[in-house]
Amino acid sequence: MIIEFRNMLTISILTDNTAGGQFLAEHGLSYLVEIDDEKILFDTGHSDVFLKNAEKLKIDIEKEVKKVVLSHGHWDHGNGLRFLKNLTLITHPASFSKRYRKADHTTVGLDLTTEEIEKQFTLQESKTSLQLTRNLFFLGEIPRNNDFESQSTSFEFADGSDDFIPDDSALAAIINDEVVVITGCSHSGICNICEHAKKVTGVEKIKAVIGGFHLKKQDKQTLKTVEYFRQNQVKKLLPSHCTALPALALFHSSFKIEQVKTGMIFRF
Repeated sequence: MIIEFRNMLTISILTDNTAGGQFLAEHGLSYLVEIDDEKILFDTGHSDVFLKNAEKLKIDIEKEVKKVVLSHGHWDHGNGLRFLKNLTLITHPASFSKRYRKADHTTVGLDLTTEEIEKQFTLQESKTSLQLTRNLFFLGEIPRNNDFESQSTSFEFADGSDDFIPDDSALAAIINDEVVVITGCSHSGICNICEHAKKVTGVEKIKAVIGGFHLKKQDKQTLKTVEYFRQNQVKKLLPSHCTALPALALFHSSFKIEQVKTGMIFRF
């Protein structure tokens, strides 16, 4: 008898903008990614909400998790790091930049400095992709190749230069010869991310995409993104966090998406 091995990916929503049931919510994102018998924390939100929701899901982050991946250096994805220690932290080296909103010069960066991070974590910085497990990859710096994403920015560095968030990254999992893309905020463009995920994994077929798409309106970028997902015949889309209502409405009418809420568990 031949037994076919089928790997599985489980994503638990520890932090997101919308609360589910008895779970807490905040403006932020944190997912627990389980694959290849490993549990990896992807982002931490900006408070200890991810820990409180994990406890309700009977997940002991301190005992069960050894690695944290930070998608980029924004407060709502990484300030929860101050509630963790003695873990390996994987991120792009630009994640610790001092960065601000152009409109009012308020900070959008991380509370913890690089020096503080290095005291709490084993820091692993990488601009290039990394294989985290047999079937899970950190994508590193995302090439900005198309003409409709990452064309402008509302952020700036301390010296006033444009901040296009070069550290923005994501995860890609291979599940039975298909790719699941897990993104934090998609400042680099969700289509750019998906194309890079194909290159890094060597797998062309995208099964699902989950996370923040950073789309705010039913504009050219959102319409082209919808067309991209149609052309790639993506089976499941789960836009969350920084995907605004007008864009969500378009995705719902086009793909019949479901709303991502804290406490939800997705299996692929």
